[in-house]
Amino acid sequence: MDDGSKGASRMTVGVDLGDRYSYLCFLDTESGEVLEESRVRTIPEAFQRRFGAERHLHIAIEVGTHSPWVSRLLEECGHEVLVANARKVRLIYGDKRKNDKLDAENLARLARLDPKLLYPLKHRDENSQAHLALIRSREALVGSRTQLINHVRGAVKSFGARLPKCSARSFHKKKVAEHLPKELTPALGPLLETIAELTERIREYERKLEEIAKEHYPETGILRQVGGVGTLTALSFVLILEDRSRFKKSRAVGAYLGLVPGEDRSGESDPQRRISKEGDEMLRRLMVSSAHYILGPFAHDSDLRRHGLKIAERGAKNAKKRAVVAVARKLSVLLHRLWVTGELYEPLYNTRRLGGEAA
Repeated sequence: MDDGSKGASRMTVGVDLGDRYSYLCFLDTESGEVLEESRVRTIPEAFQRRFGAERHLHIAIEVGTHSPWVSRLLEECGHEVLVANARKVRLIYGDKRKNDKLDAENLARLARLDPKLLYPLKHRDENSQAHLALIRSREALVGSRTQLINHVRGAVKSFGARLPKCSARSFHKKKVAEHLPKELTPALGPLLETIAELTERIREYERKLEEIAKEHYPETGILRQVGGVGTLTALSFVLILEDRSRFKKSRAVGAYLGLVPGEDRSGESDPQRRISKEGDEMLRRLMVSSAHYILGPFAHDSDLRRHGLKIAERGAKNAKKRAVVAVARKLSVLLHRLWVTGELYEPLYNTRRLGGEAA
């Protein structure tokens, strides 16, 4: 074997990334013998020292918080890096024994046996990672604002009063201060100012995201053809899924985002369990929010809307909730299909194809 060639790797390495330390397992690619087990601090300098002088290695790591920068650094060192789909890999070996050393060895052995077993994905570059961080930061501010608003409303109710109904975005504009009991003004007045400041910060993030989407991700315009899908949802969809080609079939996206219900069949009983809620929580929430709009009073007629309304009209327990989840799942499939094909969105395509009644 020519150790100097880029295509021939004498060693296969599994790296179990931890927040403080990462565990390494070096295997002989031909024999599968463990050559080294060690650990390294999960910081760029330590990884550079450990892998910078090594010849071309075949390295497997799991996707996670540190995997973007680790994969970039290792590739810059001249190594071949496979970023494994953590959920898929756990299905293979995540059962009885589990520890960091064993995880590193399992990653190495899977990469040595057949890299396809890792369901590898490709991370985006640093710019894309920074853009996603903007979305996450906005999300954090929205969560903080919601908590503060709930606190203010709850405190006012405890004094026998109520604040006027309004959206979180307009909360600070509704003269809320005028409805506060005098005894609560010293406690809640500063919070109202903070809520107003958070709302302005959130708007600043949204303006930045609009600019980023137009300048760097023109494909988001294709996704925004669908009513109820705005810049935030479209940009999150593109950045979180990362690579449109990672899914052979668009319908796999619904399962990836945890929008597929589980099943528990026994005899004649076939109860429908709750959705799995796997995948990215924020993107799943955005899909559900868009589904609410599609089923709401202001949305235009579409196959998605008709599909959801049919489910809601069945009148069974939780029918409306199931309709929202069903529409969110179909929406995720549709968005991926539009992203792959770049086609013009036809809201009533299925209805026309079937001659009137929507499927």
